Amino acid sequence: MPELPEVESTRRGIRPHVLGRVVDQVLVREPRLRWLVTDDVVGRPRGQRVEGVERRGKYLLLQFPGDALMVHLGMSGSLRILNGWRPPGPHDHVDLVFEDGRLLRYTDPRRFGSMHWIPGPDLVHPLLDPLGPEPMSEAFSGGWMHRRSRGRRASVKSFIMDARTVVGVGNIYATEALFRAGIHPARAAGRIGAERYRRLAQAIRQVLSEAIAAGGTTLRDFVDGSGRPGYFRQDLRVYGRAGEPCRTCGSPIRQLRIGQRASCYCARCQR
Repeated sequence: MPELPEVESTRRGIRPHVLGRVVDQVLVREPRLRWLVTDDVVGRPRGQRVEGVERRGKYLLLQFPGDALMVHLGMSGSLRILNGWRPPGPHDHVDLVFEDGRLLRYTDPRRFGSMHWIPGPDLVHPLLDPLGPEPMSEAFSGGWMHRRSRGRRASVKSFIMDARTVVGVGNIYATEALFRAGIHPARAAGRIGAERYRRLAQAIRQVLSEAIAAGGTTLRDFVDGSGRPGYFRQDLRVYGRAGEPCRTCGSPIRQLRIGQRASCYCARCQR
């Protein structure tokens, strides 16, 4: 599933190509995404100019005068810029066609993504309302996580993957951040002290920043707005490396399941 670095890479990739351009039409070939694509998504952007391309968590926000189109990439979705018309493939479900003929094409083989029209400038939507702080913002810190975690028996990995704690930290980056912070992924969130949470907050920021700089992580489906894969996979220290030697101590990387997700860790480096 595209996580924050992949979504941010997509945002940066498409922004210069759509900013300031006027939507001529929205072509929907398959409206049955995770939620049905409504008539608002088809009709409201027509004739409007894109004034911003922002991100909130894993949601992309194409901002128009007073309103916004919110896009989620789901498990296998991508947005790509095409400089002119190209026949769509079987999984090319939605096109935003601009007045100059350029296209923003949404592709999603599994159709777990979504598109929603948000009326009004305040970006109020049930999918956005419960989201926690952005990991690069001042609102996110080790102190925030420490206070929120008190009394929690759930694993620390599940805790930081909860979007109410911090947005955008999915399985790959939670695994990598916990390794860098030296914290076992199955340790109860409420049993971790303030100083270790400070290190974890720093590790989350570092991992996400490096992944964004590398264009995200391509394991199978992800490409950015220009069709390029992400290269952070080459820097993964524990994720997907079960049985291989730890790059820090040489011990075999182990794997367990937390919340139905595979979790790789080093038993010597993470406590």
